[in-house]
Amino acid sequence: MEVNVLNIKGEDTGRKAVLNDTVFGITPNDHAIYLDVKQYLANQRQGTHKSKERSEVSGSTRKLGRQKGGGGARRGDINSPLLVGGGRVFGPKPRDYSFKLNKKLKVLARKSALSYKAQNNSIIVVEDFSFEAPKTKEFINVVNNLKVTGKKLLMVLPEANKNVYLSARNLERTNMAIASALNTYTVLNAETIVVTENALKAIEETLVK
Repeated sequence: MEVNVLNIKGEDTGRKAVLNDTVFGITPNDHAIYLDVKQYLANQRQGTHKSKERSEVSGSTRKLGRQKGGGGARRGDINSPLLVGGGRVFGPKPRDYSFKLNKKLKVLARKSALSYKAQNNSIIVVEDFSFEAPKTKEFINVVNNLKVTGKKLLMVLPEANKNVYLSARNLERTNMAIASALNTYTVLNAETIVVTENALKAIEETLVK
């Protein structure tokens, strides 16, 4: 599949970029995408939730009423889960939500996500660019020139670029990513993906082995 290469003014450079069919043209595997996104979101969870059980609640341990003959359910001290202010039964405890996925499955998931975007013509290839200094106004001009204003945008660069990152940092619905660190969730979460030429090569080198 070929797409036109644009410059940051939104003009056609006359060159074509080839989207590798082994990355951007496979039959998407929805289950692989599901598992990879599930792992990504699970890894974002801190897992620091905690509630107090009856042994951890502050209160007297004196038995409030007799065991039998009271006409109600048995209960012990004031920390009983049956009473207001008592401990919680089977409450959440700190835990690690992360889980393992095979590398080949994660690669398949990323290829599937990129293939969906290619099918929807949601990938724009631009020639490599940089800014001399962080200027949000310059990045907004790039977005306007590419006619992706108002869309959820993912800008993929071949390597970290501080000036471009700082220029886009304050913009809503705009994310930056490095080609080697691209993940399934960020790809699917974007409406349009803008990829530089070198970033496109880096993606293919990462996913084609």
